[in-house]
Amino acid sequence: MRKVPALVTIGLLAILLIVSDHPFPPPSEPDRETRTAVVALGDSTMSGEGAGDYEPGTNGEDGGNWCHRSREASIMKTVIEADQKINLACSGANSEKLRNEQLPKLREIAGANKVVAIVVAIGANDDPRFAEVLNKCFEAWGKRSDCTSSVASEWSKRVRRMVPKVENTLRAVRQTMRDSGYLDSSYQLIVQSYAAPVSPKMPRSLQNLSGCPLRTSDLEWVVEEAVPELSNGLRTAADKVNARFLDLARAGDGHEACRGGSDHQDEEWFTRLTVDWDGLKNDKRSSHALQESFHPNARGHEQIARCLTEFLAADKRDGACVPRLDGTLGLTTES
Repeated sequence: MRKVPALVTIGLLAILLIVSDHPFPPPSEPDRETRTAVVALGDSTMSGEGAGDYEPGTNGEDGGNWCHRSREASIMKTVIEADQKINLACSGANSEKLRNEQLPKLREIAGANKVVAIVVAIGANDDPRFAEVLNKCFEAWGKRSDCTSSVASEWSKRVRRMVPKVENTLRAVRQTMRDSGYLDSSYQLIVQSYAAPVSPKMPRSLQNLSGCPLRTSDLEWVVEEAVPELSNGLRTAADKVNARFLDLARAGDGHEACRGGSDHQDEEWFTRLTVDWDGLKNDKRSSHALQESFHPNARGHEQIARCLTEFLAADKRDGACVPRLDGTLGLTTES
């Protein structure tokens, strides 16, 4: 092998020192463009409430939080080309909590990764207080009265008051991403609505404490009026910030809690009345003993993930998740 003269070697080293602070720089950490992420923000329907298998620290352990962030949540089951799927959602969150508690974490994630999509489910815990409405309907069943008469008359007002709060929160998401160097067009922002977890078509034999203690008239109002109106309000908020909208109002049709009767509970995508009996014995956990009731179960989250996967790959602004004849949940798009 021919030997390189010493003067030539010295000259090459001098050139390297001029053009670089270090002639042989060590391998650098990959920048955010090489690490992609999908992020979920929102409340219980996004965190995975009802699906079980909760992340440590999110099931009230040792005074911890009750976000019930599940490894079975729909965002974790969604198929998308991304290195990470990160769930920041927390059961019970409203718009204010999302802004104050989840957006700072989104800022950190957006700075360290290339965020390709953000999926948001928020609003039900704002003025509509949907979980509280279901609780009132549960109480009304016990009193042999209805809950609709006390809620229906003001439901539209509640939804209208919710819309600007959700809009402001979505604008805050946009601003967080802009502050992190993103264009609005460089990632997908998807607003997801809520599915009706119950149906008036359930067997009467399960309209009790062994399944779904809710009156038929109240169930009709939830399915035919409350959930569709809530979805329309969220669609309005999404439109205001140029976000995509995925309507889940009909996603549970035929698979609601108690719909399968006594023999086909495995076909249901939502939890029935669910009681943490051990939690009832613990003063610190007793107030959360019914928390999982009437939320998508692991099967439900898997089906929602199937529809969300299709929507992420679609090029339509709006879409809706509806059950197919083959028993799965699929996407129908709107112009």
